[in-house]
Amino acid sequence: MPSPPNSYCKGFLMHASLPDANTLIVQLADVIAPALTPDTLIVGIHTGGVWVAERLHALLSCSQPLGTLDISFYRDDFSRIGLHPQVKPSNLPFDLEDRAILLVDDVLHSGRTVRAAMNELFDYGRPASIRLAGLVDRGGHELPIRPDFAGLSITVPDHRNINLSRLDDGHLTLTLA
Repeated sequence: MPSPPNSYCKGFLMHASLPDANTLIVQLADVIAPALTPDTLIVGIHTGGVWVAERLHALLSCSQPLGTLDISFYRDDFSRIGLHPQVKPSNLPFDLEDRAILLVDDVLHSGRTVRAAMNELFDYGRPASIRLAGLVDRGGHELPIRPDFAGLSITVPDHRNINLSRLDDGHLTLTLA
């Protein structure tokens, strides 16, 4: 996938220009499609991962219902930072046992959110497999967790964040903070 001119230098983000999130989701769906089976379950991690999963679910014409996870109680920093003020319920309207799962998150960084999500999934059953899709893999991994599918892979300095936002009209945007 070509990068916008002057936005990236050897994989390092140089300034606040990021690709269009909606375009990245379409490209991500194209990469995922050949690996998806009719029985694959798509599960998004709240909040941005659910937004991406909703779009992927529609673009991939999945017949299975969409699942959502809120990993607030599974975070390894829960005792240090406390509960997120907007805890949402997890919704897994299917049996996970021996099923293929596509776990979706918006921005992959340390790997701790994905680890928490996998812990929660295993509390619901034992999937046959879990593959990971991320809209953006920003590097800085602290755990041996890497995406199987990424819309964009870039390196961002530790003091910067990539945020996915949803506008009132439903349009998704990526910003560098």
